[in-house]
Amino acid sequence: MDTQRTILAVVLSIIVLLLFDHWMGSGSLTAKHAQSPAAAASSARPSLPPSGLGKPSAAVLSPPGATPGPVLHFSNPSFTGQVSLLGGDIQDLGLRDYKSAVENPTPYQILDSTPSRLTIQQSGFIQSGGQPIQVQFSQAASSVSDSGQRIVLAGKAGPLDVQKTLRFFPGKYLVDETIRVSNRGPAPWSGSYFDQILRNGRTQSHWFMSIFTGAVVMHGSSFTEKGFSDLRGHPELHGGPGWAGMTDHYFLQAIIPEPSAQVQVYARPEGANYAAGVLQPLASLAPGASVTIHQQLYLGPKRQDILANLGHGLEQTVDYGWFTVIAEPMHSVLGWFHGWTGNWGWAIVFLVLAVKLIFFYPSAISYRSMANMRKLQPKLEKIRKEYGDDRQKMGVAMMELYRKEKVSPMAGCLPIVAQMPVFIALYWVLVESVSLRQAPFVLWIHDLAAPDPYFMLPLLMGVSMFVQQRLNPAPVDPIQKRVMSILPVVFAVFFSFFPAGLVVYWLTNNVVSIAQQYLITRHVMKDT
Repeated sequence: MDTQRTILAVVLSIIVLLLFDHWMGSGSLTAKHAQSPAAAASSARPSLPPSGLGKPSAAVLSPPGATPGPVLHFSNPSFTGQVSLLGGDIQDLGLRDYKSAVENPTPYQILDSTPSRLTIQQSGFIQSGGQPIQVQFSQAASSVSDSGQRIVLAGKAGPLDVQKTLRFFPGKYLVDETIRVSNRGPAPWSGSYFDQILRNGRTQSHWFMSIFTGAVVMHGSSFTEKGFSDLRGHPELHGGPGWAGMTDHYFLQAIIPEPSAQVQVYARPEGANYAAGVLQPLASLAPGASVTIHQQLYLGPKRQDILANLGHGLEQTVDYGWFTVIAEPMHSVLGWFHGWTGNWGWAIVFLVLAVKLIFFYPSAISYRSMANMRKLQPKLEKIRKEYGDDRQKMGVAMMELYRKEKVSPMAGCLPIVAQMPVFIALYWVLVESVSLRQAPFVLWIHDLAAPDPYFMLPLLMGVSMFVQQRLNPAPVDPIQKRVMSILPVVFAVFFSFFPAGLVVYWLTNNVVSIAQQYLITRHVMKDT
């Protein structure tokens, strides 16, 4: 097996790996349950979560009246949105630090009541008999201090007096919820409180990229990701401490009860939509008795540093694939370079340089082997002409030549194979990093998470591959030679659909490789 063939096999194996990972990660998610906007809107009403550890109930909690209730608008350094007085839930929440699009500066809607982008919070009570009760708040007050914004709601749910306090903290995406419940009825009351995220079945996809969209559930120390189509056949329902929510490529909405709370966490279909949340049983309340529920909502980006600091295992929603153990420290290094350069594009360039420096010696072995193979090209061509179509004799003659000249074709391949886990890990770091979303680089590159709008980077990458091929020994097999000659064009087209940040990585890697290989090849060829 010659070097060119092995390199080609490795490259194609990477493509197959990415395609397989895409199919395994999001292929099942593409089996969408189609719904019209009207159907989505009709199923957006609050839904009753499971009332026990058995089969989830299919009952639906419908809001009184067909029109939305009054809302309280709010704005603080992190969010802009509104709180509905029907249920006390946060609606149409925008993240002030994240734009909707490069050309649209409005805050990104992480909670959205629009039918096509339905993602909403829902909460309420369930009586012990299974009857759902929604809170109708009649009083609302908002105050702002140095410690953040505080919204206090007061209302009723059947015989219950409910006071709900929401606290927003400057520069944070965590919302504290405190719900104080008092029984003002003449008889004891028992039941549960639920809080959930309801989302429609839309998914995200990108060519050759697995982008998970669906429910995430933590029960005990076990973390589970569940795609929407999987929830249809296998809903999640667990007792014990934990949390649940919804996630997409860059953002997370999660309901997080206190770690000591004995709750039920679940994820399941809700009509045409899907719900993930927490059900917290309440002790029986005698007349006049009260109970207080504490929990938190995380409504923000999947930034690993933020999620890791919050604990609860939230950082596991950032999925680096099979090479997480390599990708996590690599992400930290990328962040360090960004702190130094102030530009994520240059951070990628310096990260590639750091990786190439680590693998400088293995790469040198590979390039030296390729150069030695190039020296043997005239002799290999002579063998090919001598034996013609007798591939068995040709292979024996080539191996004898390799032995005589003390050249190993595999020496040029094994270092490349050894670097593959690092390259693939870096690939997923760039794919998963929310920091690259709408991050500019230079000139026409205004979003490193989106493909190059003018296809200049993929074109340059194709040119760099062509230059690399000129430095490599030419394949002896004419068919293989033709295949290799069109590979730069294939990859240029292939990378046209990749985010610009990934193409910057591959282009930089190619340019540095060309420089190193050129110097080594020139040195070896001088000794000819």
